[in-house]
Amino acid sequence: MYDRLLNLIKKYLPEDKIASATPESRLLADLGMDSIGMLMLSMALEEEFGVSFCEPVLFVTVQDVLDFLDKNATKR
Repeated sequence: MYDRLLNLIKKYLPEDKIASATPESRLLADLGMDSIGMLMLSMALEEEFGVSFCEPVLFVTVQDVLDFLDKNATKR
């Protein structure tokens, strides 16, 4: 799931940023994702993993996204 997530994130970040990503990387502060990128990532997560966002979810790190997917993904 981690590799699939990184492939999605890669669409919204420069290659050099994603190459240094770890589960502990902060999406905004470390990887430089902006609010538009976060919105686009959320939509991509819905399509790729079959999740839906009924209420706002705060993703700070890559691990936060992985934890959310572990609990909510319908497409594994």
